[in-house]
Amino acid sequence: MSVSPRSVYHNLRLLEHVNAVTSALYRQLAQEILADPKVSLVWRQAIADRLNHANHLLEMKTVNANDSY
Repeated sequence: MSVSPRSVYHNLRLLEHVNAVTSALYRQLAQEILADPKVSLVWRQAIADRLNHANHLLEMKTVNANDSY
């Protein structure tokens, strides 16, 4: 599936507002963009930053203070 970096970037803002399956699809598409050397470094960095931020929010929401790794 070929999706533009712009679409992937914007979809990452929706992760908290969509169901788990859609969220997983958006994350997978982001990973595909990050692995594509034909995508500009600017887009890959922006997507990586947004995905990192979304992952951090997910971590803060799901990890209990009493959990250990």
